[in-house]
Amino acid sequence: MESHNQLKQSTARLSVISNTVLVILKLVVGLLTGAVSIVSEAAHSAVDLIAALIAFYAVKKSSKPPDEDHAYGHGKFENLSAAIEAVLIILAALWIVYEAISKLQSPHQPEMLEYGIVVMAISIGVNYWVSGRLLTVARETDSHALEADALHLRADIWTSVGVLAGLSIMKVTGLVWIDPVIAIAVSVIVFKAGYEMTRKSLYELTDISLPEEEEALIREILNSHPDVINFHQLRTRRSGSRRLIDVHLVLNKNMHLNKAHAICDQLEAVITVELGNCDVVIHIEPCDYHEDFGYCPLDGSEANK
Repeated sequence: MESHNQLKQSTARLSVISNTVLVILKLVVGLLTGAVSIVSEAAHSAVDLIAALIAFYAVKKSSKPPDEDHAYGHGKFENLSAAIEAVLIILAALWIVYEAISKLQSPHQPEMLEYGIVVMAISIGVNYWVSGRLLTVARETDSHALEADALHLRADIWTSVGVLAGLSIMKVTGLVWIDPVIAIAVSVIVFKAGYEMTRKSLYELTDISLPEEEEALIREILNSHPDVINFHQLRTRRSGSRRLIDVHLVLNKNMHLNKAHAICDQLEAVITVELGNCDVVIHIEPCDYHEDFGYCPLDGSEANK
């Protein structure tokens, strides 16, 4: 677990460094050329930088162990950071639209477009590599903060491709209206990414259950144990990269406490192996065996077998 935390923090730091460099490059070249599409990309990268800083803080904070005020740990900081990133993305999209409309109303010919073309090409290459690294580590550590940061940068790649294409066409044709139009197209992509991230992060902040396929896997594990008579009240949610699971488990009432405890340990271990970082709480309930119809029946609404 400690190595995962260190890996998440070093990867988040990489995103901060790369975004800082890109913001400076794009802003300097955007002001030098007067191309609103490049300036909008600088603003987009500035939002990326803020998001990367938030993600870095979130993964550092979420790695702290539970304390008196956070008995379930600090994983929600990752979900919260993803929500903040999403809001920042949407605000950036709206700002880009505002600037682009202003340029459409008073268009001018950008200069030295070749510098902008070079910067956009560099931005695409850097963001492609960094986002790939972020996604790899996010999947390995199940980090929502890093995943949000990676998706943020992937959106930046597509916007950079659009700006690069627009600058190239403008360089060849001299059509100045292409610059703000490309900027508006960039804003649409950015806004869509922000909307998707907002929806996902808000779901998890409101303790939505784990995906159906994950709950089905938990049910399968519980049902597969030979000593488990039944189970009910399975409840799941996420806290950052941590899955919180609790369930009521029905065992034979004459079973020795040591064996019942061992069964719970076995189930918790299997669930953790299959799903990753989990906190599983099992409440045991007793049940008799009846010769006439086998194990004691439960209410049909609660039965899972």
